[in-house]
Amino acid sequence: MQQQIVTVLGATGSIGTNTLDVILRHPERYQVYALSAATQIDKLIAACEVHRPKHAVVLDEVNAELLSQGLRLRGIETHVSFGAQALVDISVAPEVTTVMAAIVGAAGMSATLAAAKASKRVLLANKETLVLAGQLFMDAASHSGCVLLPIDSEHNAIFQALPESYREKPYQSSLSEVGIERILLTASGGPFRTREIETFSQITVAEAVKHPNWSMGRKISVDSASMMNKGLEVIEARWLFNAPAEQIQVVVHPQSVVHSMVQYRDGSVLAQLGSPDMRTPIAYGLAYPERIDAGVKALDLFAIGRLDFSPPDFARFPCLGLAFAALKEGGAAPAVLNAANEIAVEAFLNEKIKFTEIPMVIESALSQLSILPYQSIDELLDADSQSRAFAVQYIERKLTSC
Repeated sequence: MQQQIVTVLGATGSIGTNTLDVILRHPERYQVYALSAATQIDKLIAACEVHRPKHAVVLDEVNAELLSQGLRLRGIETHVSFGAQALVDISVAPEVTTVMAAIVGAAGMSATLAAAKASKRVLLANKETLVLAGQLFMDAASHSGCVLLPIDSEHNAIFQALPESYREKPYQSSLSEVGIERILLTASGGPFRTREIETFSQITVAEAVKHPNWSMGRKISVDSASMMNKGLEVIEARWLFNAPAEQIQVVVHPQSVVHSMVQYRDGSVLAQLGSPDMRTPIAYGLAYPERIDAGVKALDLFAIGRLDFSPPDFARFPCLGLAFAALKEGGAAPAVLNAANEIAVEAFLNEKIKFTEIPMVIESALSQLSILPYQSIDELLDADSQSRAFAVQYIERKLTSC
């Protein structure tokens, strides 16, 4: 068995730490080559102490110096660098076989794209890569022959339920041609699934970041509460599985046991079930097509007792509708959507705007910015920048008028 050499982009986040947990369970299979983080230097130092990577990358020079000092004090000889190019370097290094792309936000897009072009096994946990540059990324992956494995629990579930030939090369045919009617993307509904809509303007940050099933970062937790997270996953699914918007349906499933489903023409519905633990899809991606122990507690269906399903309420969760609209608009609209959402969520977390104002910021950006087709990453990043600037100004005007 050939050992995989792994770079983990976003090593201190939820996906990154769970990836390192799975790797630690199988030292004969995996060796860590490089780790990256933004600002959680103490966590990165601790990870370096355990895994002894050759390289560690951080956001800027200040954090690089803090990391270097911390590593020297512990006698760890990991080489430290910083910046966007350093992320690309640890993703395309000849020794690397596998890249876990788990950086939240647009910051991880260039490194993830570079890994795909370099024919690495890419474990994709970075939504923005496909939301911003879905066509470009899938073209690059197809051209290089890279192995692309989705790590989001929902997309991983869909991947497992698709025919093997289709999931590995989705652009050689279509869902309809392999007998698939539609993809059923499950959503927990978050903490506000049954809350009175009239009280949404009173939602606090503490309430929004408290997910009923999953342990996630603050930004992703807010996205889950607004169902923008599911909207971004719809856009991802469109590119990952060559699935038109009309063949993607969101299904609210509060237990988070059925991670997603695929409905076939013959009436069959194939589903992947499991405990809500991200180590399952991570282990699947690391070992594919094999299965390895992930340290996950076995699913007890008797303890669960029941599984509920319902359609999403677009009035309750307007962000989901905005995501479908951006997908259908095409061009740079998903990039505008994502960027405006990031600024709006940050403002909400800093208590500058209300929870109900998040979709207002996004809708304004989508309606007032020019949405054009794109030909390059630079054009997408320009649309991203324009959307961020617009959202910041929109929020500032709103605060000034209050």
